[in-house]
Parts: sequence; structure tokens; C-alpha cells
Amino acid sequence: MIFSKNQKMVDVIHADFHLLKITDRFGIKLGFGDKTVLSVCSEYGINPDFFVEMLNVFHDKNYFPRENLKSFSANTIIDYLETTHRYYLKDKLPEIESLIEILVDKCSAENKGHYKLILKFFHDYRGEMKDHIRREDEVVFPYAIEVENAYNSGNVSDTLLKRMKEYSIEDYYKEHEDIEEKLFDLKNIIMKYLPEPENSRLCYDVLNELFMLEKDMNDHSRMEDTVMVPKIIEMERAISGNKS
Repeated sequence: MIFSKNQKMVDVIHADFHLLKITDRFGIKLGFGDKTVLSVCSEYGINPDFFVEMLNVFHDKNYFPRENLKSFSANTIIDYLETTHRYYLKDKLPEIESLIEILVDKCSAENKGHYKLILKFFHDYRGEMKDHIRREDEVVFPYAIEVENAYNSGNVSDTLLKRMKEYSIEDYYKEHEDIEEKLFDLKNIIMKYLPEPENSRLCYDVLNELFMLEKDMNDHSRMEDTVMVPKIIEMERAISGNKS
């Protein structure tokens, strides 16, 4: 099923309730009645075409219109990526941490050491993820916006040209940390090596959250690596070509 901006927002959520996290990420509150996606987006000042693409990307793993997404400005794409970063840091990571802490608290004394190692592993992962996000928010994204502004205006400063020679978006792409790998390792440890938990349901809840975070982050990385990065590379090359 492919969603369109002329559908009722409530019908979209009924079709896939997981998309509530997307509406929340865009700042859309519940109580949208029978309004269409287009009407709700207009009310919140959201680009409806971009919003619908995000709904479809998260709804269908086989849906990823890279060229369509590249048609949106870097500002629009980065606004969404930064909002997703805030969702990870303020909501999702603390939620998972709380679940693991409860899991540790409820396990038997003989198994507590094993489960505390899981909590430490997650703390280390969270620290790496925070560093990764901080670098993108403070270095990579401002640079991408600066390149786009220069490309659109034709006003390219010597400072930007120097930065492009010293560090381009291609360098970022080559260095892009694979933080998803550590998340995969954590899931494997829980499923394969932990002693049988006293509360299996709670353990399943932790795994469910980790799997959902992994899927979300994979979609997030696709946006960065196959949409934003190639878009900025094209602009860098155009700017360099005009200045050569």
C-alpha cells in the first residue's frame, strides 16, 4: 500500500500504527479528526510531499525513491535527520535503558552479573551513538547546508573552498561509523548467550525495542548515505568545477 497526501491521516495510522512515531517526529499531535494528510501538513507547516515519502519509506521496506528524495533541499532532509536524532537521544535510548535496568533488577542474584554486562554494553553503545550524532549535528550537517547555500546562491567563499579541499562530504561517507553493528551484537548476546531470564516477557520487550531501533536506524542511514551524501557530492563537484 502506497500512501498519498489526499488520504485521511487517521486512515494512514489505522493501516500502520508504527507510523505514529513519524507523525510525532514531525510534531503532529493527535486529534487530527478526519483531516487529510495534506490538510494536517498545511496546518503544521510541513512539506506534504516529503512527509508522504517518509510515511512510505517507513511503511514499506522495499519503497525507497532515492531520486524523488534527492529533489528535496538539503535543509528539508537535514531537518528531518536532526529531529530523528532528538528522538533517539531523548526518547528511544532512555526507554530501552529503563527496560534493561528493570530486567537487571528482576533477575536472580546468580544471574545479575551477566545482565549487568548487558546494561554496560548498552551504556557503551549509547555513548558511541551520542558521539556519532554530535559529530553529524555539529560538523557534517552545517557543512552540507553551507554547500547547498553556496551552490544555490553562486556565492562561494574562499573559506568554503578551503574546507572542501580539506574535508569533503565524501570523506564523511568513507568514515561513516557503522554503529548498527554494535546494536546487532547486543541482540545476539541476549538471544544466544544470556542465562534464561526469570521474566521472559520483559526480555522479549527489550529485544523488540532493539529490533525496532535497528530498523529505524537502517532507514535513517539510508537517507544519509544514499540521498543526502550524493546530493552534496554533486553540489561540491559543481562548485569545484565552476572555480577551477
